[in-house]
Amino acid sequence: MCYAELAFLPLTLIPVNCFAVVPPLCLVYGVPIYPMVSDPFFIVFPLAFSMGILKHLIEVLSSGHPARACINEIRIMMIKSVTCHVYGTINGILKQLGLRKSTFVPTNKVSDDEQLKRYEMGVFDFQTSPIFLIPMVSLVMLNIAAFMVGTGRAILRGDWNRTFLHITLSAFILFMSYPVIEGMIVRKDKGRIAPPVTLLSALVCGAILVLGWFCFA
Repeated sequence: MCYAELAFLPLTLIPVNCFAVVPPLCLVYGVPIYPMVSDPFFIVFPLAFSMGILKHLIEVLSSGHPARACINEIRIMMIKSVTCHVYGTINGILKQLGLRKSTFVPTNKVSDDEQLKRYEMGVFDFQTSPIFLIPMVSLVMLNIAAFMVGTGRAILRGDWNRTFLHITLSAFILFMSYPVIEGMIVRKDKGRIAPPVTLLSALVCGAILVLGWFCFA
């Protein structure tokens, strides 16, 4: 069963990417997909979500680790689901179909003093290929846009009853994505997200919003 978990773990890319794309687009274009606060079934969604997080937190605390470790584990799971799991699954399918041969590309494993210091401080290091950063940063930008648009609409129109769960989900994603937002906006060290990557991610985010307009508007 342990091997089965490792084999099927990359499939988490399906629900994670769906939650990262579909609810924000629905929030931007005002399409409700969750029950209203006044709906009797509303409590089911936050309860199920909270119980999942609480179970994970209890497991982390019972193993002797701080609550911060639980947050970082969820962050790493989300990052892996939209980056390496996506590329690894695509690569595996192409290899099984005979459309791609196995290759080995050596990467630099040498870490400098600043990188080691960031690691010891628990600070994320984004010195990696843009092909991994752009999908992740694009989805964070999408949720920033959705949170701003959804919150603004709820304040101006008093539409909290219909969009509360959508806004809460985007807020949770943004909270878990804080290291990415910090890497884009705040940090100036070598481990930050480079401005060209941020610009390309903004273009991808715009393309997703345009595609969402055709689907939901």
